[in-house]
Amino acid sequence: MIRLEHVSKQYGKGKIKALDDLTLHVEKGKVFGFIGPNGAGKTTTIKLLTGILTPTEGKVMIGGQDMVENPLAAKRMIGFVPDSHEMYERLTGLEYLNFMADIYGVDAASRKAHIEKYLALFELEDAAGDQIRSYSRGMKQKLTIIGALIHHPPVWVLDEPMVGLDPKATHLLKEEMRRHCEAGNTVFFSTHVLDVAEKLCDEIAIINKGKLIAEGTLEELRSGEKGASLEQLFLEMTGEAEEATV
Repeated sequence: MIRLEHVSKQYGKGKIKALDDLTLHVEKGKVFGFIGPNGAGKTTTIKLLTGILTPTEGKVMIGGQDMVENPLAAKRMIGFVPDSHEMYERLTGLEYLNFMADIYGVDAASRKAHIEKYLALFELEDAAGDQIRSYSRGMKQKLTIIGALIHHPPVWVLDEPMVGLDPKATHLLKEEMRRHCEAGNTVFFSTHVLDVAEKLCDEIAIINKGKLIAEGTLEELRSGEKGASLEQLFLEMTGEAEEATV
């Protein structure tokens, strides 16, 4: 469902690549976790996946569609939740959701069902008529999630989706992610919360300094280190274990 083939990204005339020869294949039905230290290349990868950036080298494929050659077809298959809330804050929550539905050409019946379901699920019904600028960070995050998924995309790309959410909303989102994959779809998400990645993900990739350094199931990443936590593996693989003990 998601394929990155030898993807590199270099900004300007700099000699250092933000992303260096990254190859990843994420199949249908998988919750795929993408983790790494700050500045490792996670956000660059996500911006390439969603067509915000164009790769310097390599190919980005979503559901068989090339993100460079067929960007609209590829982007229609994605529901993207960024790590920032750049929204039209003078719109009400309901106006924003209908705006998103208009962009994706969602019919009236489908949008109504989706909006009603998720406003109730995330307890935003009473705030739907208020302007977004009055929302808390957590409320904006919930609204962003609802809007990103309004066209029922097969691929969810979520950049730190739990940030700002309360425990109940976090639990509900994790359930929705798992349910989405059980229906044969795909979730690709980045997170710094390694406990969540360890419990939720079918497969995990670790990136550091623009390079992929590990990929697989948690058992595959352990490679004989029986019982090792994802946090322990992450610190060892990224060379931060020594720094953490200093």
